[in-house]
Amino acid sequence: MVTQLQRRTSRRKLQFLPTLYNSKSVKRRSIVLNVLLQCHKLKLKLEEIHREYENLVAIRNQYFTLLKHIQIPKEVKVEKVGEELIVKVSCNKEGDKLISILEAFEELGLNVLQAKVSCSHFFAMEAIAEAQDLQTTDIKDITQAILKAIEKQGGDNI
Repeated sequence: MVTQLQRRTSRRKLQFLPTLYNSKSVKRRSIVLNVLLQCHKLKLKLEEIHREYENLVAIRNQYFTLLKHIQIPKEVKVEKVGEELIVKVSCNKEGDKLISILEAFEELGLNVLQAKVSCSHFFAMEAIAEAQDLQTTDIKDITQAILKAIEKQGGDNI
């Protein structure tokens, strides 16, 4: 009785298999061979996807290696908007750039109201500053002081 029950369940399972891979054959051997063929095809597709993934990872690593070797030109832009100064800085990320720039702001008598800093692949900063007195608001002097602060070696790499 147990064997009859097992045969029925195995037949039912085999009846469901042709619907999975769109086959009209009802022979057990044919069903098994088709299932094995489908498994092999899926394995090949998986290997192909894995190779593509490895290629993409290699390309990404080469991209990041190239980014490390690119020399970003030192760029400082200072704009005066009303009483506030908008300072934009971009350069390579080596040394303590942020500390040097903030020290330059302090020496110039500028109060930083808001700042955004990014140093993922290169150093970039956008700051809104306010002059404590009106004598230090010369844009050329501020630009030169920030460029000197960038060039100053601040210690370890970030």
